[in-house]
Amino acid sequence: QVQLVESGGGLVQSGGSLNLSCTASILSPGYYAIAWFRQAPGKEREAVSGISSGGATKKYVDSVRGRFTISRDNAKNTVYLEMTGLKPEDTAVYYCAARYGVVGDLESEKYSYWGQGIQVTVSA
Repeated sequence: QVQLVESGGGLVQSGGSLNLSCTASILSPGYYAIAWFRQAPGKEREAVSGISSGGATKKYVDSVRGRFTISRDNAKNTVYLEMTGLKPEDTAVYYCAARYGVVGDLESEKYSYWGQGIQVTVSA
């Protein structure tokens, strides 16, 4: 059973930065792709970013490209999401998800394991 725990969320002013972490209980993290998703109140869950199992390939949705950076440290079983230039529309619960495979796809249905989520609030 894979367990994922997010940390690093909170309240920040518009234009500020936050760093999210996702720590996974995976014996062989190098076999799992990881992605971040988010869900704002009243909206559907949407993809944010994905990273391949080895960390070489990264994907971003257009709304965060250039502002968010995904990375991973397999020795620490942790994936990071560095968020800069935050906007009020980035306010959401952020989830990390894992799938057994190489590619960090941005389709939520491909992910089998999910964290509990963490709140990110950006004030205007």
